[in-house]
Amino acid sequence: MITGATAGIGRATAFALARHGFRLGLVCRSRAKGEALSEALRAEAGAADVALFVADLGVQTDVRRAADEILAGFPRLDVLLNNAGVFQTRFEETADGIETTLAVNHLAYFLLTDLLRERLVASAPARIVSVASNAHRFARLDLNDLEFRNRPFGAMRVYGTSKLLNVMWNAELARRLEGSGVSANCVHPGGVNTGLGDQNGGVLAQVGGLVKRFLRSPDKGAETSVHLATAPQLVDVSGRYFANCRERRPSAAARDAAAQAQLWELSEALVAGSASPAG
Repeated sequence: MITGATAGIGRATAFALARHGFRLGLVCRSRAKGEALSEALRAEAGAADVALFVADLGVQTDVRRAADEILAGFPRLDVLLNNAGVFQTRFEETADGIETTLAVNHLAYFLLTDLLRERLVASAPARIVSVASNAHRFARLDLNDLEFRNRPFGAMRVYGTSKLLNVMWNAELARRLEGSGVSANCVHPGGVNTGLGDQNGGVLAQVGGLVKRFLRSPDKGAETSVHLATAPQLVDVSGRYFANCRERRPSAAARDAAAQAQLWELSEALVAGSASPAG
């Protein structure tokens, strides 16, 4: 199951996993783009079975509906790959009244994984792979202001903080999954030439080809995610951070166990108000 699969790293990951023989589930915001990708996967990568789930991951009722549909359509789930992300250059709120970067880059990972957790455990050995970033190293964490309502909103600062939350959450998730047969790891894909950063006049949109020519291809950026999803030697490896298919040590802030546990509690509170469509 891959989120944010229609472009960039997500698209490259989908093609790579299709070639590994996986049955694929794609969580996409655009039905048209999702259908086009599904057709391309069948035609170009020999994907015999591709399922599409349309959801805006910034809207928690959409995340819950997609999870219900995934559970109905996938009796087993071997890999959940949290990949979708945004890079916002200004403060915006989702329909839930949550700052968009936090909602998509962290809370969607947290909520979708929680909703699919029992199915992953029932499918063990299973893997959760979440795309983070080395941008987490430059973040300054304030657990009392995760949405940057009381601090200056800087695009890189906000994005880096969301990626720090990914790494912290992954570590706490791995602890909670110990003994279940489900691993949880996160990755730094490197600087990749994708559409990330092009939203609302983003940094990469402004500098255009000057920066993008130095970025790695989506295929190269997807390599570590695919490695974590498929490498036999990693089946029991959990709670780690990888870059270039090798384990790396995350920042000191990312390794703070007390802050990781507090973040989990804060995240639970931020998703508690969205009701499931099923009741």
